[in-house]
Amino acid sequence: MATSSISYCFSVAFVFLVALDILSFHVMTASGQVANDTDQIQFALNLEFLEAEFFLHGALGKGLDDISPNLAQGGPPPAGARKANLDILVAPIIEEFAYQEVGHIRAIVQTVGGFARPLLNLSRQNFAKMFDEAVDFTLIPPFDPYANTVNYLLASYLIPYVGLTGYAGTLPNLTAPASRGLVASLLGVEAGQDAVIRTLLYERGNQIVLPYSLTVAEFTNRISELRNKLGKSGNKDEGIRVPITLGAENKTTSNVLSADMNSLSYARTPPEILRIVYGTGNESLHGGFYPQGANGKIARGPALPWLEDV
Repeated sequence: MATSSISYCFSVAFVFLVALDILSFHVMTASGQVANDTDQIQFALNLEFLEAEFFLHGALGKGLDDISPNLAQGGPPPAGARKANLDILVAPIIEEFAYQEVGHIRAIVQTVGGFARPLLNLSRQNFAKMFDEAVDFTLIPPFDPYANTVNYLLASYLIPYVGLTGYAGTLPNLTAPASRGLVASLLGVEAGQDAVIRTLLYERGNQIVLPYSLTVAEFTNRISELRNKLGKSGNKDEGIRVPITLGAENKTTSNVLSADMNSLSYARTPPEILRIVYGTGNESLHGGFYPQGANGKIARGPALPWLEDV
């Protein structure tokens, strides 16, 4: 009986490892080499810097240079970030997220090393441009992510989910147990942050986002459609309310957690992520949140200079 149980356990483990191998893919550095664990985990620093600065400034009116300047490693301060006008419920949540992101950066740097914070564009103008592209018309007045709680939550909807799908895509490609453990732990918190943001938005789903004519739910759908368009890899993003054909087991229209037909997290590759956060649909043409491009070997190899701004 014991031998049979052991054989069964080995069989299950073998199937799991084969499944991971099938799900994995080769991640390349910008210089054409296969990315190792360090390269892939360091790539995530780009998104962690983005989240940290957006949440820190939104909640506290100050950023990484004030909280833990050594983690920025001399990188330029973010452009246009400012304190948001948050209500008494959401303000401490965003502050908590902000300090969590500081911890994430520290954990990555202490484990695999890091690089200087890239230049980040967190200006109202940048968010306004992205929201105009999402709704496919010019919002008047321009969308201001810092104006109030609802706007800030919608702007936040743009960010953590991209990191979540990135970690889900990275995990199967890592080889060292320590690397997998770190990314699994980061993924858990990123998923939690995204769930909280989506829940707060779902609660306000039917609310009109003044002074515009769209509801909160409609804005999330438009943002998700934009990310799918920029990512160029099919449907990996859904708003907080969906047709029943996209709901869990085709039985719900609520979509507090975005997931595939088996309710598994979507995964994205580094090129897909860069296409989205650059806002260009092109992983080699920087812009959006990263006007000078992301950092690290995957995004910026020494053998491949980046295109100039156009």
